[in-house]
Amino acid sequence: QVQLVESGGGLVQPGGSLRLSCAASGFTFSSYVMSWYRQAPGKERERVAAITSDSGSTSYADSVKGRFTISRVNAKNTVYLQMNSLKPEDTAVYYCVAKGAYDYWGQGTQVTVSS
Repeated sequence: QVQLVESGGGLVQPGGSLRLSCAASGFTFSSYVMSWYRQAPGKERERVAAITSDSGSTSYADSVKGRFTISRVNAKNTVYLQMNSLKPEDTAVYYCVAKGAYDYWGQGTQVTVSS
C-alpha cells in the first residue's frame, strides 16, 4: 500500500533550521514529481516547493525562496526539505505529496517557529 511518512518537524526558534524527510513506499517513487505543501491554522494550503522526478528542476513559493531547499534521493525513496532562517510565519503542518498518475499525501508533520 502507498505510504508517505514525514519526519523532522518540531519546535524551533526564529532563525533556526529544520530538515524534513519523507519516506515513500508502495509506488514508483522515481516516476513522481514530489512536493511539500503546508497549511497554517485559518489559512489556505500552500505549495512550498516541488522537484521533478530526476531532480532536474525545482520550484519554490516566493515566501520561502532563498531559505528552503528541496531535494530527493531516488535510491532511498526519500524527499527532503531543508528549512533555514525560519520565521514564525513558517509555522504550519507540512505535507509531503507525490504527483503523477495518482496524487498521494502524507499525514503531515508539525513545524512550529517560536521563541
